[in-house]
Amino acid sequence: MTVLSAALLLFLILDPLGNIPVFLSLLKPLAPRRQRVVLVRELLIALAVLMAFLWGGKYALELMHLRQESVSIAGGIVLFLIGIRMIFPRPEGLMGAVPDGEPFIVPMAIPLVAGPSGMAAVMLMGSNEPDRLGEWSLALLLAWGATAAILMSATLLYKLLGARALTALERLMGMLLVAISVQMLLDGVAVYLASIR
Repeated sequence: MTVLSAALLLFLILDPLGNIPVFLSLLKPLAPRRQRVVLVRELLIALAVLMAFLWGGKYALELMHLRQESVSIAGGIVLFLIGIRMIFPRPEGLMGAVPDGEPFIVPMAIPLVAGPSGMAAVMLMGSNEPDRLGEWSLALLLAWGATAAILMSATLLYKLLGARALTALERLMGMLLVAISVQMLLDGVAVYLASIR
């Protein structure tokens, strides 16, 4: 996997277009200046969490005695479920009901930006090829930067594209995620079957 393909995968997992309506509704009660402060804070927290999983994922797997293929299969399942929910959204949104008040860490940073699938994906990338952690960090920064740019201009994008176009884009991203998740699942199963022969 190249840096650009890894960045694209992470960008699809972070799902900034799908998060626009949720972020707008969460930030609506706040003053415009406070909205930017909260958004930047939450995006930085999400980046820190994803970086921690990327760099510490290998050690976490060793500590929990988990094999890489089990994380690949689990990541594929979680990605598949999120992709399905993007294609067939529920009325309460991708992550369910969210609490009132100013968001802090939950639900914007975790799980909307740094969700379980993102954590699993970066952990898998870091543990599969630990010698490429610098490249994976660059891929994560590229994906996060694109996500941050989209979410910082969420109000403008919502006005330009409208709810219908954003929904169509989110469903297209969901279909791509489903395809990627099936590939992750098949790769994990193939590695496991090869190891027991």
